[in-house]
Amino acid sequence: MLIDEIHTPDSSRYFYAYGYQERQDSGSIQKQLSKEFVRQWLIANDFQGLEGQSVPEMSDAYIETVSERYIELYENIMGEPFVKADVSNIQERIANNVNLFLK
Repeated sequence: MLIDEIHTPDSSRYFYAYGYQERQDSGSIQKQLSKEFVRQWLIANDFQGLEGQSVPEMSDAYIETVSERYIELYENIMGEPFVKADVSNIQERIANNVNLFLK
């Protein structure tokens, strides 16, 4: 058996405990850290994965908000700041990581 996505924002819904009950009692949308906001953006941009539909273009600004949400999730779960990797030479970084893995 293979499990590839246990407890990730892609397969699970993470909700903030702070204010959860108040939002629940008032019927408000829960503040969550998952990819649901991306699903909602896709739906709002007329994409639901149906045959014949094209994935809408995401702006760099929107992609940045997606990245920020995943970083926020990491920091909340891990309790430590997320440190972005140096991306000045992606090919070298990939080669180094593959070589380290293969050793």
